[in-house]
Amino acid sequence: MKIAFFDTKEYDKKSFDNINKNFRYSIKYFKERLNLDTVILAKGFEVICAFVNDDIDKNVIEKLYSFGIKLIVLRCAGYNNVDLSSSFRKIHILRVPAYSPYAVAEHTTGLILSLNRKIHKAYYRTKDNNFSINGFLGFDMHGKTVGVIGTGKIAKIFINILNGFGMNVLANDPFPNEEYAKNNNFKYVDLDNLYKNSDIISLHCPLTKDTKYIINKSTIEKMKKNVMIINTSRGPLINTKDLIAALKQHKIGSAGLDVYEEESEYFFENFSEKNIDDDTLARLLTFNNVLITSHQAFFTKEALEKIAETTLQNIDDFFQGNPTPNEICYNCGEDNKNCTKVQTGKCF
Repeated sequence: MKIAFFDTKEYDKKSFDNINKNFRYSIKYFKERLNLDTVILAKGFEVICAFVNDDIDKNVIEKLYSFGIKLIVLRCAGYNNVDLSSSFRKIHILRVPAYSPYAVAEHTTGLILSLNRKIHKAYYRTKDNNFSINGFLGFDMHGKTVGVIGTGKIAKIFINILNGFGMNVLANDPFPNEEYAKNNNFKYVDLDNLYKNSDIISLHCPLTKDTKYIINKSTIEKMKKNVMIINTSRGPLINTKDLIAALKQHKIGSAGLDVYEEESEYFFENFSEKNIDDDTLARLLTFNNVLITSHQAFFTKEALEKIAETTLQNIDDFFQGNPTPNEICYNCGEDNKNCTKVQTGKCF
């Protein structure tokens, strides 16, 4: 089995080579991202392994299909970079729906703590032998209210962490689990209630047509003054220009971002010796109350091992004719495990 990996970093090679000892696939790693210019590299392979910044649009799908490729495995959870309608009845798409929810939940908490207590600033100040604490005033997290939008696996672990701090948690999800909320000390509310009463708002929902720009000018106006915004989910959940305007007006007190709506050009790459041409990202980086990390919330040893294991197992299941619960249903956009038609072999 010949597999072409795109947008590969050294840590990808290390984790996949280790897990591949159990599968013995023939893997070719490409540092290039998959797009219409690089798709020719996929010729001669049987499987494509792609990442979040690969551009798998209609034209790329058509090229891959013409090469005889039947399977694309995503080594990530998100699939908004894939044209599912074009892949229907041509190429199967499988993903890694979960790797380490602890990693992302813990990173989210780290962003909150760093912004609140200015830990990232203190690090650089003491490096200059400056031990003043002026400007580092924070607040007790105990007793504050956190609004959590989306209550999937990551959010549930995050909520448990917040409970450990003694915080009040309000949550919103289109499919609320009231019994779970009662047993885990949080409350489901509508979005207006969440915006109005939260000291911190953290995003843990998928990117859909309904959630795109869920944080925007009108929703920001409903929030408390000096609210903290955290996003470790998907960049386009926030309208960045509206976020910048609110930061300038001191409506938003701080923001922690592990994702950015136009991140594909910059995140995961080294631009330390180059200029950033994205004026919006450059402006964000000028705020001393904004902390940006480069889509690293998932980045733990355990998560990389799980990603590699699930990705290669997805390939094995597909070609062995086993059930493929991580395949994306082309008709309804759900994972196979959530689609009864796929389970009975009728959706594709």
